[in-house]
Amino acid sequence: MRGQLSALCFGIGINLVLMAAPSLCDTPSKGAQDLDLSPEIIKNSPVLQRWRRQVPNVLEDIKNDPSFPTKVRLGYSYFSSEEALGVNIGVEDVFIGRSGLTVSGKYQATFNGQHKAYGADLHYYLRPLGSYVNIAPVIGYRHLETNSYSTDGVNLGAKLLLVLSRGGAADISLTQSWVSPGSGEEVGLTTLSVGYAITQNLRISTDIQLQNAKQDKDTRFGAVLEWMP
Repeated sequence: MRGQLSALCFGIGINLVLMAAPSLCDTPSKGAQDLDLSPEIIKNSPVLQRWRRQVPNVLEDIKNDPSFPTKVRLGYSYFSSEEALGVNIGVEDVFIGRSGLTVSGKYQATFNGQHKAYGADLHYYLRPLGSYVNIAPVIGYRHLETNSYSTDGVNLGAKLLLVLSRGGAADISLTQSWVSPGSGEEVGLTTLSVGYAITQNLRISTDIQLQNAKQDKDTRFGAVLEWMP
């Protein structure tokens, strides 16, 4: 008799669990769709608004959202050959869609007029934009003018980018390119740049560029303030 009563109680318990299971499983999904938050909080949070429309693929976003920002640059440069100070103006990595293709432009000149350089380049990042390490072929145009020579033409090379902290907080880049490669006016450009954010939208950056031509060699040191739109 005691065994039969135990079996009966066990059976009733199992049935109650099975009957309650669907409602228990439905509760989280209902809560996810109807957040118990004030309209003001949701209105002021783009993230919550996006999640209410559609739950995002976070891993895919991390992979494809750029780990480095577009930067507008303004600063000073020191040219060793002329021992002169100059201005350094440019914009770096303006994204064209979400393809990994960016465009950059720069202008550099000494205040005494003895050195001038300007041009624009296209970079195509081969790894996903969210990567901490990336490499990009470089193709563009460059004009170089010094007391020793003047040249202009196609600029070909490659860029290595190391992102130490996403969103432009800290990164290091190394670029090697050649202006008018294969010609008698070929000039090699090696540029090392280090940037660090001081606010959400401002960075300070330092760069060293070696300019190697048959006629002369030069080294440029730069200190730049960068604005991240």
